[in-house]
Amino acid sequence: MSVLSGKHILLGVTGSIAAYKAADLASKLAQAGAKVDVLLTGAGENFITPLTFQSVTGRRAYTDADLWGNEAHILHVSFGKTADLLVIAPCTADTMAKLAHGIADNLLTVTALAATCPILIAPAMDGGMFDHPATQENLNTLQSRGVLVAGPGSGHLASGLSGKGRMIEPMEVLGHIRMALGKHGKLAGKKVIVTAGGTQEAIDPVRVITNHSSGKQGYALAQAALDEGAKVTLVTAPTALTPPVGTNVINVKSVQEMLDALLNESADALIMAAAAADFRPKQAAKEKMKKRDGIPQIELEAAPDVLRTVSGVLGEKKRFNVAVGFAAESQSLLENAEEKLISKGLDFIAANDISAKDAGFGVETNRLTLLFANGTREILPLMSKTEAAEKIIEHVARLLE
Repeated sequence: MSVLSGKHILLGVTGSIAAYKAADLASKLAQAGAKVDVLLTGAGENFITPLTFQSVTGRRAYTDADLWGNEAHILHVSFGKTADLLVIAPCTADTMAKLAHGIADNLLTVTALAATCPILIAPAMDGGMFDHPATQENLNTLQSRGVLVAGPGSGHLASGLSGKGRMIEPMEVLGHIRMALGKHGKLAGKKVIVTAGGTQEAIDPVRVITNHSSGKQGYALAQAALDEGAKVTLVTAPTALTPPVGTNVINVKSVQEMLDALLNESADALIMAAAAADFRPKQAAKEKMKKRDGIPQIELEAAPDVLRTVSGVLGEKKRFNVAVGFAAESQSLLENAEEKLISKGLDFIAANDISAKDAGFGVETNRLTLLFANGTREILPLMSKTEAAEKIIEHVARLLE
């Protein structure tokens, strides 16, 4: 995750049973290349040990005892001035109250007062505490000062009650962290629409014609655009994937639904990573086809050409300043990609050979050739779909400059 690589993250951990989630979060941050310093409150130490965090980050964890050590007069100031982001997860009602009222009675809260970086909190508390007027007033105060808030979620609580107050899961917190760090990226202030997944064309109420697209490349593109500060709308066909935190999601099934969604949108850039069907049944059966009735004859027709329509080639209003397509081919890769680039009026197209076992549908890697409208080409070696997405977003940002 390039948005996290080399970043200095302060992770405050307070006294909640959800502290075990903080260990997972710290591990994920460290694996992504961040430098993680953990500040553990006295109450937090009752739930989890500093050694746990040292084990997953490779760096010592700090406690209130360090506030009175040899580094006391500079430790919190140093942290506050050098960190890229202060994350408090879990953040209890008590710590929220201290932050709102400027109380600095432990290493974490005194560091928060000294911090010049953004602050993100992930609230965690039991039944009724989050909805209490005092907590809501403190929350409003913090948000008015620019503090970012992730969660809380609803569900089963430690007391056995059910309600709002659960700390959201580490992967979701990670998504909020990425948004906070990418806020001023190359696409800040820009809107990007990404399509993803394989469309489904109904044969009858049960069966569909679809393809092998997993949606992984499209979802990676949405995340890469978010990492650069874009406002992202993800128009997605059915997949097993979880949309990146911060995306505006529009769920569709058929090509027609995807086209209708895009005709209602406009943006600085469109990245058409979805595998939209070229053909669809001319007439879907109203009832489930039965085997006993014999083999059905299904007549196909051309599905709408989404990219040609929304790019303005067919005389429709052009809704996007930059339009990017994908050419997933099994033969004549570059020739077919070149034809699509021109016929669909694209700024550039990413061509990939779906017959390759290590690229294309369903795998974690891709091997792309980028063909640009000005005639230039760029060959990308085998890389993860995340890396490929970052490369494509770099070019989108450059074109939007």
